[in-house]
This record gives sequence, C-alpha cells and structure tokens, in this order.
Amino acid sequence: MKASDLFLKCLEAQGVKTIYGVPGEENADLMISLLNSPIKFIQTRHEQTASFMAEMHGRLTGIPGVCLATLGPGATNLMTGVAQANMDNAPLVAIIGQADSSRLHKESHQNMDSVSMFKPITKWATTIREADSIPEVIAKAFKIATSGIPGAVLIELPEDLASHETNNPVLKSHTHGLSIGTTPELVQEVLNLISQAKKPILLLGDGAVREEADFEIRKLMDLTGLYAAYTFMGKGVIPHNHEKSLHCIGLGMKDFIVQAFEESDCVIAIGYDMVEYPPAKWNVGVSKKIVHINSECAEVDAHYMPDLELVGSIKIIIAQLNEKIELDKNNQKYFVNNFYFKTMQEKIRADVRSDLSDARFPMTPKRILQDLRSTLRDQDILISDVGAHKMWVARQYGAMQSKTCFISNGFCSMGGSMPGALEAKRLKPDLNIVAVCGDGGFMMSIQALATGVAEKIGFVVLLWDDGNYGLIKWKQEMHFGKYSHIDLKNQDLAEISQAFGAHAVRLKTSEDLIPELKKAFEIKDRPSVIVIPVDYSENMRLFEHLKEAVK
Repeated sequence: MKASDLFLKCLEAQGVKTIYGVPGEENADLMISLLNSPIKFIQTRHEQTASFMAEMHGRLTGIPGVCLATLGPGATNLMTGVAQANMDNAPLVAIIGQADSSRLHKESHQNMDSVSMFKPITKWATTIREADSIPEVIAKAFKIATSGIPGAVLIELPEDLASHETNNPVLKSHTHGLSIGTTPELVQEVLNLISQAKKPILLLGDGAVREEADFEIRKLMDLTGLYAAYTFMGKGVIPHNHEKSLHCIGLGMKDFIVQAFEESDCVIAIGYDMVEYPPAKWNVGVSKKIVHINSECAEVDAHYMPDLELVGSIKIIIAQLNEKIELDKNNQKYFVNNFYFKTMQEKIRADVRSDLSDARFPMTPKRILQDLRSTLRDQDILISDVGAHKMWVARQYGAMQSKTCFISNGFCSMGGSMPGALEAKRLKPDLNIVAVCGDGGFMMSIQALATGVAEKIGFVVLLWDDGNYGLIKWKQEMHFGKYSHIDLKNQDLAEISQAFGAHAVRLKTSEDLIPELKKAFEIKDRPSVIVIPVDYSENMRLFEHLKEAVK
C-alpha cells in the first residue's frame, strides 16, 4: 500500500471525516490519495482558516480537528490556529508536508526545521521517518491530543516518504471518554473545607465547559448554596440568570466580581486554567484555601498553590461530591447561606442589566448584545473574535448552556471567529451560528467568507465597525490617557462581503438589527454579514463607572 493511502486510512480509523487546508506540492501524494478516501477535504484559501476550523471542530466534538498544509510558508501560516488550539485546550492534529528527505541536511528550497518551530505550541511534534511507522505515529498523535487537558499535535510527512510502499496495518488509539474520578477521602476533605469556610465560592473555567458538566455543577450549587463566577471561557456551564450566578470574571479592571473574590476565604476552582485569568488578579484580599478540580494537576504559581487537588474527569468528581452530600445524614452542614454574596449578586445583576434598551446610533455594545440574546435560542452558538467586543460579550452576553459561547482567552488571537463559525455551522446546520468580530479581526480572516460561499454554509457575522483597533485604543486610553496608530480607515465592508458572494447589509438604525438578524438566519446557502456601526465611547464610560463604583 502507498504510504499516503495508509496515512488516510489511519485517520479514518480515528474517526476523521473532514480535513481543512490548502494543497501544495509537498503534500501532493496525500491530496491524490484523498480522491479515494471518504474523508472530505475543505479548501480554505488560507492555512490560518484551516487551523481555526480544526480548532472549533475539536471544541465542539471532543475529537481532534485535522488541518493540512504544505511545508515552509504553508506551515507557518498554520501556526496561529494551532497555537490557539493548544493554549485554549482544543484537540487538534496538524499535518504538514516536508521536503524530500534527501535534502533535509542542507539549505534547500522552502526547507526549514518545522518540527522544532511547532514544539513550543503543541503537546507533541514529530516527523515520520519511515512509512512503516505511520500507524503508530497517528495513533499516538490522537491519544496525546485528547489525553488530560486536550491540545494540538503536529505530524510532518516528507514528500518522498508519502510515496513509499508499506504493508503495516492500521492502529487505533482509544482515549476519548476516559472516566477517572477521585478518592472518597479527598471528596470528604473538600466538603470539610466548604463547611469550615465563611465565604466559599466557585470559580468555573474552560474545563467545566469542555466536559459539559452543567448538570453536575448546578446540582452542587443547589445542594450547597454556593455562589459561582465563571471565566470568559467558562460561560454557559451555569445560566447567566442562575440565582447563584455572580456572572463573568476577568474583565481586566476591578469590578464587583473581583470585589466578591477579595472577601472569599475558600475558592473551589473547577476546570480553571491559568491562561483564562491570572490567579494574581482574583487571589487577593483575605487568605484563601484553594481546591483545584481539573483533568490535570495545577500549574505552579505563587498565587495558585491549591490545598487540595482532585485530578480526573470533572463531571465524575463533581458527581462524587454530590453523591456524598446526599448520602450524609447531616448534609445541611455543607449548605452555605451567605448574605454577602446575595447582596453582591444583586449589585452585579443591576449593573450588567442597566441601559439595555438604549436606542442611540451608532449602537451601544449593551444594546447589540441584548438584541442578539433576545433573537438567539438557548442552544444557538456565539463565537467571539478578539477585540473590544470580546470584553462586552464576556460581561453582557447571557449564555445558558455549555458550548454555546466561545471566547478565546488563552492564546487570544484575532481572526478566529469567522472560521470557527463556519465550522460550527457545518457541524450543526440546524443551529443559528453567529460570529461576533470587529473590523480588524474581520479583515484577518475574510477568506473564510469565500470558503463559506463555496461550501454553501450559512453562518452569520455581526461586524462591529468603529474604524479602529478598538481594544487597543481602549487599553491605551486607560493607561496613557491618549492613543496611537489605531485607525483602520475601512472601505465599505458590506460591499466587500457582497463581492465575495455573501449576503451583506450595513445597519442604518438601531431598530434594524433584530429584523436583519432574523432575515440572515433564513439564508442557508451562504454567509451573511451585518455591519453594525458601534459607539465605543462606552468603553471608557464603563472604565470610569467601575472606577467610581468599586473602591
């Protein structure tokens, strides 16, 4: 069997149904072998779109998304999405071509040490040195990508090896769905800490969403009365309107939620990773006991030295806590009835819910997100790009369940929302999928529109247009009182979108948003772009408001 044929059969055995990428000379054998494979290849016009699509596939399914590029510039173009998948904990397998192995020892056309380049941004990066090792390499890659906290893996295939003959059989690794809990002794120690604490609080992170531990965590809150805050990447694991929700933490400035953590003396961190929000930002105020519940041990940080670590399946560990509470005849000792957090929640809710019906135009961030929330169903999906809008999505948008609001806050790259929405809509065609992006991020992945048109995929883009790098302007204003080199001088972004074949409109009043959203959701065979002039003077108003309200 030809090595490239075996390579694809090994991917098929791992459950791969789609590869995203751009063809090249050095991956030509794989491309030709795809003609005889059930795996679908989606041409993405740019490798960055391929890696962002693969990342979203991994996020939504738990099965690694697979992206493909050639060597040299193809490989470097792939890196941003690969790095985001790795730092944001999404399983992904990247495949790149490489020069003929006979010229790897010398300077030659497009030849570089790609494996060394990818090592810092993957869990594992390797090159295939002989065709017979392909089954083991691929099985190992998928096992590593999905084990513990998921991440990215790189496989490099030199072009001459792809054409070699091999008779080795396909192997399949089995790691998806491993179920490991913790010990009864550790469960009891956690419950003892909760019963002894005066102001215990839950911090919910990306891992809780990744495992979709919604039911287990909500039950724990019901049994214990614990209040919870969630990170940007933890949104949805409890509903934003849950009676014990303290909303989203991580805005980058002191707010009421940080103030609540200042008072807490015990933090139970569930699925929390430090890339989401540095512990130095929330481990402030009174001395705290910390419980770490995640699928891997905690990173070492002076501000995050857990008293207890429970490592395994988050869902199973929380279920064990719930079971122990229910079996304990004296289970009321674990119930926390803290009026401080109730008062704080009322302040937070009033603050977040204010000024939602502001009819100004250009539109305010709060009004945009209120109208979007009122139009989307609970199970529909919002994918936020990176920019000033990301901060508003985190603060204002009310997610109701896991995997319905995606905000990259690890690697935090611009340009990922449209490829992510494209893939989400391809996987879940019956849901409404919305990419929220700024004018800066939009231009970084505009090629995703071309792929969406070619594949007839009807995702929706809400493009917040202010003519600036809005988040950079906001941060510069906060720190320096002035800003520098943030102007974008945009062309007509609706007309550009139409030229790609997308449906596109530019709003003229704030009342137009909901009707245009509903119209866009009815368009199933191409992307839709709604350009919204946005009033980002609200950014500094929020900063000044919180500075005054939270001392």
